[in-house]
Amino acid sequence: MKAILQRVQRASVEVQNQVVGHIDRGLVVLLGVARGDTPHHANSLSGKIADMRVFSDEAGKMKQSILDINGSALVISQFTLLANTTRGRRPSFEEAAPPDDAQTLYAVFIERLRARGIHVESGSFGSHMIVSLENEGPVTLILDTQKNERVNRY
Repeated sequence: MKAILQRVQRASVEVQNQVVGHIDRGLVVLLGVARGDTPHHANSLSGKIADMRVFSDEAGKMKQSILDINGSALVISQFTLLANTTRGRRPSFEEAAPPDDAQTLYAVFIERLRARGIHVESGSFGSHMIVSLENEGPVTLILDTQKNERVNRY
């Protein structure tokens, strides 16, 4: 799984001109599910995100997690995070999980965040979405469970 985290003051997602998800302070999580990802990856990534200290304390240091600030998460499915752009000018999405598998793991990821006590809003899987956000900082991070596995093997 790959995720882009963006620390936000507020964010929303629209599908067919209807707001389907809205949060105030918290994280927007753009989530890409790769071939070979499992519920273990969803659980591991949700735990990392829940505990990641990306919010500032009183001294302006990034020492607080989304749990510490009682923040929310807006989770958006984004298979384009798995794009391979090394050849030609048209991205290949061969590394992305098939839609049925991706949708299942997207739901597991959201459920795991909620189980950790985070209020979660989400987009509509497979739909054309308009995402609006006010990035705070800006703070934007990239997480990759498969890359972490390769690093941790050595």
